[in-house]
Amino acid sequence: MNWAVITPLLIFLMVIFVVGIWSNKYVIQSNSFIKEYFLGERQLGGFILAMTMVATYGSASSFIGGPGVAYTQGLGWVLLAMAQLATGYFVLMVLGKKFAIVARQYEAITLIDFLKERYKSNAVVLISAASIIIFLFSSMTAQWIGGARLVESLTGLPYVTALLIFAASVLVFVIVGGFRAVAVTDAVMGVVMFLGTLILLIATIKAGGGIPNIISSLAAENPNLISPFGAAHDLTPKYVSSFWILVGIGVVGLPQITVRAMSYKNSRAMHSAIIIGTIVVGFIMLGMHLIGVFARPVLPGIKIGDTVMPLLSMEVLPPYAAGFVLAAPMAAIMSTVNALLILVSSAIVKDVYINFIKPKASESHLKKVSFSVTTIIGILVIIFSLSPPDLIIWLNLFSFGGLESVFIWPIILGLYWSKGNKYGAITSMLVGMISYILFDRFYPNAFGVHTVVLPIAISFLAFVIVSYASHQKAVSTISYKH
Repeated sequence: MNWAVITPLLIFLMVIFVVGIWSNKYVIQSNSFIKEYFLGERQLGGFILAMTMVATYGSASSFIGGPGVAYTQGLGWVLLAMAQLATGYFVLMVLGKKFAIVARQYEAITLIDFLKERYKSNAVVLISAASIIIFLFSSMTAQWIGGARLVESLTGLPYVTALLIFAASVLVFVIVGGFRAVAVTDAVMGVVMFLGTLILLIATIKAGGGIPNIISSLAAENPNLISPFGAAHDLTPKYVSSFWILVGIGVVGLPQITVRAMSYKNSRAMHSAIIIGTIVVGFIMLGMHLIGVFARPVLPGIKIGDTVMPLLSMEVLPPYAAGFVLAAPMAAIMSTVNALLILVSSAIVKDVYINFIKPKASESHLKKVSFSVTTIIGILVIIFSLSPPDLIIWLNLFSFGGLESVFIWPIILGLYWSKGNKYGAITSMLVGMISYILFDRFYPNAFGVHTVVLPIAISFLAFVIVSYASHQKAVSTISYKH
């Protein structure tokens, strides 16, 4: 066990837990446990909003899985990954002030609250909650595995032991602190992620003898590694371009990101977050994926892609610096797991339990239910994580595609198209979910594009056609303040 590497990580975790304990006083003192625990009373400033979006989006896929795929695919995967550059811009510009204003009018605490009030449909609520639970289990499993791989690489402990240590740390933090703890620590984590990426990128370039030498080594091994088409020449222009939907425009449909767009305190905070978030996401995504490619000449022959990042850090950096840098993926993983746990818990407690099971539950009862649900979800994800794949990124991308196929049109058209109604939303959500699962299972990457493209197109058509056809039945009653 390398204590020189582990010590900075332990210090980082202690800081995170201090923030969780500090945030707990807001949970205790709040007049509304639900609003504070699941949304932080809508008080996020620009910097914290930007960093919580960056940290939530920059997950195990970005810091563990992404570099692992880039290691095997070469610079073509870096080009593909940069579709993520405009993520924060798309989310905050598309949803913008209107989403925050309408969410406040509806007193919406979760995305499902917004959809429930917009469409006045219990079916929309249940389909939304089921989608979040189904697809986010895949995403949370990816994060759990990434965290366990990191602990395993650092400590030499068996994978299962590492998994239990990581999961216990995350569960205690989330149960104690709630949304505010997640958001505030995301600000710390975002800074750590930025600095960690910068340090490791410089150290990797230096270890490889400079960029020209690294590129020469890659070209000598396989010229396709420095082409836009990937090591096996399978990254076609259509496939790469389709990632602008999966990890670019489509991110508007991710509930864990969308809920951030209803949590800021004013328009100035939103404008600051757009600028800060775009810069930070761009640098981290470019830096981490370049690191994965540049690691190939420095550490050849790595078999499990998800171990590239931790092994490289310990190879090219002094121990204490490696510990600090490895706090970056730990930060990314913890922040994403925290956000997903809060989201799934809110879907079960706020959107199902309160709406359909016990509408008049007391605050103390809701606290117990929320903490219990979060714990049970964590335990279930641990069970799913016991048999990990070699590359967790595919689990994460499956989750992204599924959620986007279900939610993107009910959110966007619900905001901007008054004729959209509950029949269109229900049809769009069901068609999006079912078609995505079927395409992913039986006909992945149909027509040379990522699986998500066709379900999003089909669900759009379903929403528009059914809304028009049923317009006489259910005229939308939504009204907005301009």
